[in-house]
Amino acid sequence: MSMSTSAHRSGARPVSAHEFEFPRLGGGAPISLRDFGGSAVLVVNVASACGFTPQYRELQNLWEAKSDKGLVILGVPCNDFGRQEGGAEGEIASFCDQNYHVTFPMTGKVDIIGADRHPFYEWVRYELGDNALPKWNFHKYLVDRHGALAGSFNPQTAPLGPEILSRIRQALT
Repeated sequence: MSMSTSAHRSGARPVSAHEFEFPRLGGGAPISLRDFGGSAVLVVNVASACGFTPQYRELQNLWEAKSDKGLVILGVPCNDFGRQEGGAEGEIASFCDQNYHVTFPMTGKVDIIGADRHPFYEWVRYELGDNALPKWNFHKYLVDRHGALAGSFNPQTAPLGPEILSRIRQALT
């Protein structure tokens, strides 16, 4: 059990996004947000069969433009909203590669709503309230270099839109 999951279940409230880890898409060592300390991280719950799925293209473009400046894009597949990520992890990886040439890190599929909600999203609820939790696929959270939440963006907010780009610039300073 990861430290973040242990802390979540024990009732201890995490104070930083750096306390969380996600399973890695396809297995292997978990993705620890602690490894991204000093970087800003855009955490995006993604799905392969959603009307917002073409945002993968902008997310990849953002990754290519800003990763050398300290931005990490983290795709988090989820099947909670409209059951639009029903594939196995191998299918998700193949879809992202073949259709959008995704090279940014992707987690394994997680739950965002309900009793099995991933601890990162429970922390978001503690930090920003219930209304800040994703209501659909492609909700975005920006975590600054220190692990604090620096922005929450609904699915309609384009990854290359001025609102996100402005917040990313601030989070990278």
